[in-house]
Amino acid sequence: MEAKNVIELSQTSIYQRSHLVLSNVNFTLKEGEFIYLIGKTGSGKSSLLKVLYGDLPLDNGLGSVVGMDLKTLKTSKIPDLRRHLGIVFQDFQLLTDRTVEQNLAFVLKATGWKDSKTIQARIDEVLDSVGMLSKKKMMPFRLSGGEQQRVSIARALLNHPDLILADEPTGNLDPETSNEIMNLLLSVSAQNNCAVLMATHDYEIIRRYPARMLRCEDGSVFEVESETLNVE
Repeated sequence: MEAKNVIELSQTSIYQRSHLVLSNVNFTLKEGEFIYLIGKTGSGKSSLLKVLYGDLPLDNGLGSVVGMDLKTLKTSKIPDLRRHLGIVFQDFQLLTDRTVEQNLAFVLKATGWKDSKTIQARIDEVLDSVGMLSKKKMMPFRLSGGEQQRVSIARALLNHPDLILADEPTGNLDPETSNEIMNLLLSVSAQNNCAVLMATHDYEIIRRYPARMLRCEDGSVFEVESETLNVE
């Protein structure tokens, strides 16, 4: 059976506060596929990700994510879209006044989970999958950056996503920890047949873990080969 597309963009233009950021964006991402999104700061990587998870509207062109039409997506349906996505941020975005366990429970309850035993079982399952089960009672500020990012990945996995959108997930981490996080992302992608679109500036990571690449540059998005990658 042919893999389905989890992202489809065609002739898409992306705006941020009425300013045209990217135009004529065309690409697909299939289930289980891993793609890097590269480009300089301000080139449109984060704006593209925001359109994909419903934080910015799609005003021009055609686009769908996990089968949902972005052009006709109503604000009330954005939570439905995000139930099929996992989002990983550079700065973790964990709730600082709650334990690891409470952070994950908050997400599950917000996305419609009600049974406390089922919630607890899912929390334990995802924390175990990222090696953080023993830290579930800890507050985020007591964790290292790498540990917080592992929790962030666990949070992204809670609703069995078809797609993970990762915005500079190794940006605040040292090289050794970055490698651990990359191995984890690749592992969870393979084990769950989950597609990953990862924005990054870390060209050492790209060299170490080669995959398909899209570059944002001069208002366009285009595919590049690793052999021709210009890191400047």
